[in-house]
Order: sequence, then structure tokens, then C-alpha cells
Amino acid sequence: MELNGRVAIITGGSGGIGRAMAKAFLDQGASAIVLADLSEDAVMAAAGELGCDGFVCDVTDEQQIVDLVEHTQNKHGPVDLFCSNAGASVEGVLTDAANEVWQQQWELHVMSHLCAARAVLPSMIERGEGYLLNTASAAGLLAALGSGPYTVTKAAAVKMAEFLSITHADDGIKVSVLCPQGVNTAMAPRSLGNGQTDGIIEADQLAQVVVEAVREERFHVLPHPEVETYVRRKGDNIDRWLGGMRRLRRRSLEG
Repeated sequence: MELNGRVAIITGGSGGIGRAMAKAFLDQGASAIVLADLSEDAVMAAAGELGCDGFVCDVTDEQQIVDLVEHTQNKHGPVDLFCSNAGASVEGVLTDAANEVWQQQWELHVMSHLCAARAVLPSMIERGEGYLLNTASAAGLLAALGSGPYTVTKAAAVKMAEFLSITHADDGIKVSVLCPQGVNTAMAPRSLGNGQTDGIIEADQLAQVVVEAVREERFHVLPHPEVETYVRRKGDNIDRWLGGMRRLRRRSLEG
């Protein structure tokens, strides 16, 4: 999909990855961008700086996502691209993460993607075209040992994107899943699975990768291309990969 003349929604849009994607899409000639986020002050400030539209939205509330889509359609026309990007990291592995934390991460990283799809798919299917870009993480393809809720729900986010692609490709719907390692944002991880990342990249670098991936309609959007190699190795020999992750965990505990 070429972004010129397109209408896009970006959740988690007031800063970091979301804001960088908005700027990149506008540079590509997008006709309208609606930034959505929890903080009214932050999202309206970002929208004002970029010259786009801002909307307050809690993506864990399905009705608010419906309201966001209706606002966009009424003001700017049909939604061509929905970037379901909102997310947050938490600490905790298994027994030390409360059920409430697991549920919050599930609502934020999985159900928000489902609710976004429910809100925009009817119009997209009627037109025979549309694009869903869901932000997951390299942790969803691999693992981040410091947070069980984050890793598990990001893995579910990847599966959600896969299932949307399988189910709606014949309706003309394109789907991509964004899986970065470290990005220089407010929630930037300095390690992946308590091991070193392949470098902390800037959000605007990531946004350019997203533009290219959307243009080429690639499913995996990997700003750190090394992740593809790691995923292949994991698939080739899961027992070896698990053994390596266990060793990594032991080293992190010893350190």
C-alpha cells in the first residue's frame, strides 16, 4: 500500500514509535492521520506539532476504539490503515506478577488489536481493501526473560496478526506485525531476554522500515533484521533454543 492520500489511525500516538510513524506517513503524503492516546495533553500536543488530528482513547475499552474509528470516518473518510500500536512493559515473571497485571497486559496487547479489527474491518471489507498494522515486539517472536506478562501477551499479539491475515486476506485486507527490539523511546528496553540487543535504534529509523514494509505489504516488520535469523534458528531446533535461553537466564541471575 502506498501511503499517499491515505487515512490512518495510530494508537499510542503521542510519542515514541507512534509519533514517528505519524510523521513518516505524513511525509509520504497521507491525507489524514489521527493520533490516539490516553493523555489528552500529550496527544493534542503531538497532533498540534505534526499538524494532524488528536483523539483521547483508552484502547482497553472497546467502545472508545469504536468512537475513535467513527470520529475518523466522520471527519476524514474511510480508514485505510489502522496502526494498533499502544503498549506498555511491566516487570515480573510468573508467580511474582499479579493476576491483575497479566489481565491488564492481555487487554492492552491482545484485546486492543481484536477490538481495532472489529471496528474497522466492516468498512474495509465492504471496500475490498484495508490495512492493519499491529505492534508486537521481538519478545513476542523470541522472549524477554524479565517479564512473563509482556512476552506472553506480545506472542499472542503476533498470533492475532497471523490469524487476521489468514482469515481476511481474501477480503482484500493486508496485515503486518511490527516486532522491534530496542527503540530509543520512553519504554526502551536495553536488553532482550536479559541479553544484549542488536542495537538501540531511533524511532524515526523504525518508522522508515514501517513505510517500506507497508509499501511491500510484508507481514513481519523487523527493524532489527537479525531477529529473522533468530526466529529461524528457534524454528529449526526449539530444544536448542530453549537451552540457550536457559543459559542466558542463569547468566543474568549470576550477574
